[in-house]
Amino acid sequence: MMTLAPAAPSAAQHTTEPLLSLRRISKAFGAVQALTDIDLDVYPGEVLAIVGDNGAGKSTLVKILAGVHPQDSGTITFQGNTVAVPSPGASRDLGIATVFQDLALCDNLDVVSNLFLGHEVGMWALDEVEMEKRSWQLLQQLSAKIPSVRIAVASLSGGQRQTVAIARSLLGEPSIVILDEPTAALGVAQTAEVLNLVERLRQRGLGVVLISHNMADVLAVANRVAVLRLGKNNGEFQLPGVSHEEIIAAITGASDNAVTRRAAAQATKEDHS
Repeated sequence: MMTLAPAAPSAAQHTTEPLLSLRRISKAFGAVQALTDIDLDVYPGEVLAIVGDNGAGKSTLVKILAGVHPQDSGTITFQGNTVAVPSPGASRDLGIATVFQDLALCDNLDVVSNLFLGHEVGMWALDEVEMEKRSWQLLQQLSAKIPSVRIAVASLSGGQRQTVAIARSLLGEPSIVILDEPTAALGVAQTAEVLNLVERLRQRGLGVVLISHNMADVLAVANRVAVLRLGKNNGEFQLPGVSHEEIIAAITGASDNAVTRRAAAQATKEDHS
């Protein structure tokens, strides 16, 4: 059974400023309005889960933060400064690391080569000893269960592959790590391994943004849950203190219907009083 440390303070209890703030972020693709006036804050030392049905706008939001798509309107503030994120390189330079669902690993290369791909160490020749040393150090910080840094990534389990992708994202010493469906298609044991990695990132003081459809994962590690529905904010919840059913109601719109019914009932009552 996975053992997690006590959750970090909720956003309402934070005494620090958010690492990242989004205000009125909107994005359209032709006639399709993917996002409308999205507001979001990410704090250091917390896990923020972003949830919603397919088409809710989660992927578009992640790609805006990763520098894949520019927003049409709205502002992004990072560590107190209004910033633009015109490219993936600009996102990484700010201190935002994104691990997409496909992981972008090279199966034919070993762990060290994947970790340092594009960021190799060495002036005239690769410093294999230094890269191997740093690889072990990074994986040990995450308590990763990798048998060897010279093993081919193709031979690793799904959880181990996710570990390598997360470790690679930390080489640039980011302030925020975005994880896009990190436990999708993983078994129970591998999922627990990845969720422990998420917890370790939080313990290091990073802001972790978790995109997930799995409510069990969300309830296990998140400090806050932001719900997107049809490209709009549709609720934010502190954990613990909210049920699985309440989150699902916000995702499906059932809570909106309940509010509408209560308002209509109240209006009818007042009309007859």
